[in-house]
Amino acid sequence: MTFNIADLVEHAVDVVPERIAAICGERRVTYAQLEERANRLAHHLADRGVGRGSHVGVYSRNSIEAVETMVAAYKLRAVAVNVNYRYVANELRYIFDDADLVALVHERANAAKVAQARTAKLKHVIVVDDGSDADFDGEEYESALAQGHPERDFEARSPQDVYVLYTGGTTGNPKGVLWHHEDIWRVLGGGIDFITGARIEDEWQQANTGLQYSMVRFPVPPLIHGAAQWATFQSLFSGGTVVLVPQFDAHDVWRTIEKHRAQVILIVGDAMARPMIEALNQGRYDTSSVVAIASSAALFSPSVKEQYLAALPNVVITDSIGSSETGFSGLGIVRKGLAGNGGPRVQIDADNIVIDEANEPVGPGVVGRIARGGHIPLGYYKDEAKTKALFTEVGGKRYAVPGDFARVEDDGTVTLLGRGNVCVNTGGEKVFPEEVEGALKSHPDVFDALVIGVPDDRLGQRVAAVVQPRPGRTPSLSALDSHARGEIAGYKVPRSLWLVDEIKRSPSGKPDYRWAQSYAQDNEPTEQAAVAAGTTRL
Repeated sequence: MTFNIADLVEHAVDVVPERIAAICGERRVTYAQLEERANRLAHHLADRGVGRGSHVGVYSRNSIEAVETMVAAYKLRAVAVNVNYRYVANELRYIFDDADLVALVHERANAAKVAQARTAKLKHVIVVDDGSDADFDGEEYESALAQGHPERDFEARSPQDVYVLYTGGTTGNPKGVLWHHEDIWRVLGGGIDFITGARIEDEWQQANTGLQYSMVRFPVPPLIHGAAQWATFQSLFSGGTVVLVPQFDAHDVWRTIEKHRAQVILIVGDAMARPMIEALNQGRYDTSSVVAIASSAALFSPSVKEQYLAALPNVVITDSIGSSETGFSGLGIVRKGLAGNGGPRVQIDADNIVIDEANEPVGPGVVGRIARGGHIPLGYYKDEAKTKALFTEVGGKRYAVPGDFARVEDDGTVTLLGRGNVCVNTGGEKVFPEEVEGALKSHPDVFDALVIGVPDDRLGQRVAAVVQPRPGRTPSLSALDSHARGEIAGYKVPRSLWLVDEIKRSPSGKPDYRWAQSYAQDNEPTEQAAVAAGTTRL
């Protein structure tokens, strides 16, 4: 068996060569065309010294070229490295150096930043024409393909080949999470059925499903995000069609769904879900092709879920949890009236547990850290200390524990509360931002919100909120306080408020808590409530 990303794509190529593999804008490629173009790029890179274990950067918005580059790298047993397309020169320089990139594929518009950030190790640069006229130093993408031959004549690959996903996280510099191909495929790529937990044992099983039907998947987030990458790979492994858009626009998402009859839509929490549902309510879009909308990796607040259930009553809506260090960890079906007190509430699979500070499994009503066993990563690239801290042993079994906190519910489901490194400790009480953000965003005047801890003389930290109001609205701290107290305990309610024109998030929609902390440090609050002497709980 060879459970390898490139092999799994090639299986689908051999089963459905003439089927459309990928669509982006007006461009589309069949599986046979994707195969030929990826082969050509792989041979071009090989001629420039790229081979097994080499790191190839993909610095691009969503595009067919980005997909081809990733597949080409894996064909060579090289490693594709995701590079955030919003990074500026000094951030790029860090990634280029930390990831040991020897080759890079980037969009022409970013040529000046690449030139400023380029390191001595980065030997070969390929530039994708994006319609801009920026000067660049490198090989033009289509010219590079023309130089490579189209045959599939690569060395045998292994399930132990390496996959790397760089994650910015919420604090600190980006870090590369190392996986073996089979392990990441098992937890994100369809190697284990997400509903039943059944394993795929035949390496052709995914590709052969393509003989029966072709599903159209539309991952809305950028391919620099692991969830979008693996939705794309899942589609390619199973002979489906993947639809991509270069950048997020809520109305364009629905137009794309309508045009290409997309069936399964992947989004990242409220940052995409909220503007999309408002666009749907404003426009007249044909959603009859949609059978499922799946949210993952960020807060999908109860109030927004209810709007989707009302607007799309025949669509299966799911909320899932996971991380770059664990892959998929659990799935929940969104239903009307389901109580929400925190982040996603999901059924975790058999390889996941929730543990306390002594690394013992916890029972109902207890908050602990999510730990994943079974198929887990190798660790962090070039960081032994963080790798050592990632893993623990429970009952003789090794688990990855990235720092996500969750509460076990009475029915055995698990509610995700958020990362421990952004938890607010106020008067000895732990407050998880996502829970408070969900309460705030159910207020009619609030469009988006981030919750942070700020210094407080009596409480150590006080809960604070950076809020983006809806246009023409100015929610007061007292109004938000009254509303939030109907959703969460009083000590969790924000005591400081900053109103901003726009909440800053990553391209994938994940919260940028570092930006929120910096904004709060540099600006006086819009409103602030006094905390009485001796008060520990509000």
